[in-house]
Amino acid sequence: MIDVGPFVAHWEVALPGLLIAVTAMIIMVADVLVAGVERDALAGLALVGLATAAGAALWLWAQGAGGGFGETLRGDRYALFFTLLLVGATALTVLLSVDFLRLHALPAGEYFALMLLSTSGMVFMAAANDLIVIFLALEIMSVAVYVLVGMLRREVRSNEASLKYFLLGAFATGFLLYGIAFFYGATGSTRLDVVARVAARDGLTPFMVLGLALLLVGFGFKVALIPFHVWTPDVYEGAPTAVTAFMAVGVKAAAFAAFARVLLDALLPVAAGWTGVLWVLAALTMTVGNVSAVTQRSVKRMLAYSSIAHAGYALVGLVTASKAGGAALLYYLVVYAVMNLGAFAVLIALGRRGEPNEMLQDFAGVGFRHPVLGLTMAVFMLSLAGIPPTAGFTGKFYLFSAAVDAGYV
Repeated sequence: MIDVGPFVAHWEVALPGLLIAVTAMIIMVADVLVAGVERDALAGLALVGLATAAGAALWLWAQGAGGGFGETLRGDRYALFFTLLLVGATALTVLLSVDFLRLHALPAGEYFALMLLSTSGMVFMAAANDLIVIFLALEIMSVAVYVLVGMLRREVRSNEASLKYFLLGAFATGFLLYGIAFFYGATGSTRLDVVARVAARDGLTPFMVLGLALLLVGFGFKVALIPFHVWTPDVYEGAPTAVTAFMAVGVKAAAFAAFARVLLDALLPVAAGWTGVLWVLAALTMTVGNVSAVTQRSVKRMLAYSSIAHAGYALVGLVTASKAGGAALLYYLVVYAVMNLGAFAVLIALGRRGEPNEMLQDFAGVGFRHPVLGLTMAVFMLSLAGIPPTAGFTGKFYLFSAAVDAGYV
């Protein structure tokens, strides 16, 4: 008889992700069975589920949970930090989406259900201690986002963005899975703690080098590093604005959470073999992202290239392979989430007031017509640019301070 005890022991580490997934199922059932259910009611149900998941994460934080499900999941404070960040970002996106769904007559049930399913995958990515779990969670996240991007079914741009994201995403996922296979061949396991022990004993073997290169392609696509960024401007521009905000924050944060797990948990003993490559990618991503952003006329394309540049900044935290760099990365992702969600919230608020908001010239005079929105957008843009004394500047300062301490600047 197979003993399943070790695999279900400490199942509570999966509780936040499971609660979010169950809420998504309840929303789908309610949307089908309850006649005339209001968008506001479904949004409220989504928020209740997210609040319950956040409560479970705080409970686990207080309990000091460890590993579960055969040590394939971790309930450490790193995972719980990202759970709270992702749940908070999703909750804000839900609030931003209610009027947006009403304006475009989009189906609220499937929209909120897909968003929560995607968030569930993100939470499991942050908690994963196994490469297979990372892959499965990434697919849960990605498939739901592919559909969300194409929610504006009657708009060609949305359909094109969804198809482009799906095709390129599937291609990148193949690289990720192939990289996992190489790591299994090199270490005999897909668990990150086992990979770390083998790396400490044998060093960076050729199979590990190949596996890491392939994983870098997969994660590079998700976080939009150069040169894996080509999908980002078109997809961000074609997706519904609320979905673009969700992607820019949630998908990027979850991918960085998993990527940091692999690099700092499994491959820290051989950090000298990968930090140099990541430093070059970070420099290229920051430079190309910022230079491309200032040449854009579309607001969403500008924010897309800004998102690419910020991926480069965040990567600096991983390059340092230090506690200071890791702490700076976590702080920066929180600041980045607030900056981006705030900027997209202003776009949605202007659209609700009937203001054109797609091109930069549309913002001429917004400060006179809508002073609060104009001032708010200015603050978020200054923070995204890293102008003192905004939080964006503080985040970049912490990242580059860690890089200086590590000898990279």
